[in-house]
Amino acid sequence: MHPLTALILEDMKPALGVTEPAAIALACAFARSYLTGSVKSLVVSLNSGMYKNAFTCGVPGSFDTGILISAALGLTAGKPDRGLEVLSGITDEDHKTAKKLVSSGRIRAEVSSISPDISIKARLTTTGGCCEAGIFQTHTNLQYVKLNGKLVYGKEPDLTGTSLEPEDMPAKNDPKIKMDGGTPFSPIHGFTLSDFLHYIETVDEKELEPLQAAYDTNLELFRFAMASDRTVIAKELLAANGGAVISENELATAQLLCNGAIEGRVLGLNRAAMSITGSGAHGIICTMPLYALQKIRGLKKIQLLRATALSYLVTMYIKEYSGRLSAFCGCGIAAGTGMACALAWLNGGSKDVVTKVINNMAAGITGMICDGGNHGCTMKGIVAVDSAWRAVSLASHGISIEPEHGICAAAPEKTMRQMGQIADPGMKETERTILDIMQAKASF
Repeated sequence: MHPLTALILEDMKPALGVTEPAAIALACAFARSYLTGSVKSLVVSLNSGMYKNAFTCGVPGSFDTGILISAALGLTAGKPDRGLEVLSGITDEDHKTAKKLVSSGRIRAEVSSISPDISIKARLTTTGGCCEAGIFQTHTNLQYVKLNGKLVYGKEPDLTGTSLEPEDMPAKNDPKIKMDGGTPFSPIHGFTLSDFLHYIETVDEKELEPLQAAYDTNLELFRFAMASDRTVIAKELLAANGGAVISENELATAQLLCNGAIEGRVLGLNRAAMSITGSGAHGIICTMPLYALQKIRGLKKIQLLRATALSYLVTMYIKEYSGRLSAFCGCGIAAGTGMACALAWLNGGSKDVVTKVINNMAAGITGMICDGGNHGCTMKGIVAVDSAWRAVSLASHGISIEPEHGICAAAPEKTMRQMGQIADPGMKETERTILDIMQAKASF
């Protein structure tokens, strides 16, 4: 298997609801699985990005939103073996039990740090004992479990040291991995845009077949969202597309398919999205506009899958610089740029055109804030699709923002790195301000 295929498949996971509430529920479900007895207290400590993204997000199996109900459902009905689908199969009775637990005041959430890196500690006390489960770095990475103060699984991280690295990552001195001074290690940064383009054009078709699952999953979410009376923006996008899901208008069709699915996801409808870089909305933006082009143009399936691989890789490249839960909207900025590059490639664009697309996106959309996973993500998705279409149109006519301007650069890899750096370290104070605004509204 090609190493880029392996990176994509390792990253691509189905997620029920927004991944932050799911990850919180997962940590709580892990802690609960080690204990018997009735719940006395639960403290969920989150880094700022995790707290922010889950703050008012819809939760599958519930009309409620936010951190506390996510944690409570993880305790009462979470299935830790299901990963980011931990809340699948929630019943009305499960929800009632979770609501009672929240209203009892036994669950509390706190911010542990201002950071774009994933950090969740669920400290559960029951009549049968105490358990702490910690998820770090990725949404499903159970790093350790402590039972009654004793480490029983994994290793508790030293958060004052360097960033955590899974054991199966290549060593930092691997000659295939190009390190950029001071930049956190990530295997994908050992590749270039030229590498990405060569890969998608030459990789064996069979290696890309698993990417079809993203379309199967995201289309089911879209259909479920369109049938729900809770989605309102999606209905307006349908009207703007002449009442048809697929029309001859590529942009209007892309807006509908993409943002209908995003709206269903952030409202907490009970269908999974296929996530990339730990985000369902990233995965939706990376894929659904491309599906619009396939249907309208009659493209072959393999063309769609090759474009999808490029969309994913560019998104991953930017996100590994920005951090997974930063103060900027990775959905719009990273996934929007990945999708725009794939759109340019489907239009027959060369590396030069794709590079121009990256500069146009960097100049136009970088800096859009993330104020959590919520209904507003649908508006950000609309902006991302609009920006992608415009960036590609300009680039295809040889027009782009030149490298001497702003955060753009002559090398696309440097532009993408600088896009990420706007978030981390650039927007840490923005993150703090967003968090202050949210906490001022909090009732806990």
